[in-house]
Amino acid sequence: MRRPAYQSGGVRFGHGFPMSRWVLRLMIANFAIFLLTALRIIPMSAIEWLGFAVPGFLTRPWTIVTYMFLHGGFAHLFMNMLALFFFGPPLERKWGSRFFLKYYLATGLGGAAFSVLLYSLTGPTLMIGASGAIFGLLVAFALNWPDAKIFLYFVFPVPAKWFVAALGAFTLLSTAQGSPDGVAHWAHLGGLVTGFVYLRYGERIGRLVQQALYKEKKAKTVKPVRVEPRRKRRPKPANGSPSSGPRHRRRTDGDSLDEVDRILDKIRAGGMDSLTPRERAFLDEVSRQYKETQQPEKKSRTH
Repeated sequence: MRRPAYQSGGVRFGHGFPMSRWVLRLMIANFAIFLLTALRIIPMSAIEWLGFAVPGFLTRPWTIVTYMFLHGGFAHLFMNMLALFFFGPPLERKWGSRFFLKYYLATGLGGAAFSVLLYSLTGPTLMIGASGAIFGLLVAFALNWPDAKIFLYFVFPVPAKWFVAALGAFTLLSTAQGSPDGVAHWAHLGGLVTGFVYLRYGERIGRLVQQALYKEKKAKTVKPVRVEPRRKRRPKPANGSPSSGPRHRRRTDGDSLDEVDRILDKIRAGGMDSLTPRERAFLDEVSRQYKETQQPEKKSRTH
């Protein structure tokens, strides 16, 4: 069985695996926008409206995405697309197109976010390029295939984990020194950090955010109420029966019994204060009738 070219133990970039769907689309989009800009079909002044800058972010929020598809020159574009061609297809084949695209955009947004966080250091700089997303792909490749060989300058094989670690250290140092070379190193750093956090802690962070946004309110604790089963209705005795007196007629009155049971249930659940004046009057009337029917029995017991 032939081993896929992106597995650990040696990688021959550009050979052994087909171009993936979203990698091809992203490359076409980046090259097309560069060509339109170079031919002045898209005027150069539009770069200020599509590039990301912290001072104008609130008035141009779309720039957090559009800046990733602009490049300052062909060399800048070529290096980013070359890295996308090398590292993108293995990741898209492993994750699937949907997760790959979501991760690519998230790391690109991370580059813009670091520009906001480090604004006191970077200043009002216009940022363009897909480097933040590309650095996110680098850290993802190193996490998935840490021992795969990356050929530095196409000559020196370096394990992916050490290559990305050295790249991260260099990017951090360059960010601390500012950008005298005109390169937005903080965007590279943002892509690296966002990619690492997204892959290692993304699911946990997602669950915490979901719990915070959709946390259900705890229901108020209610003391359990013991509800006694309702008494079965007795058949109505024939006329003239000894039990057909007023007391028995009251007990066989289904409507009255149902109403008494309902009110008693309501008292158990909410107390006497929950009763309406009509319900209180009904209870008083039933109580009076009950006392009247009990008087003969009491007298018969005392004789």
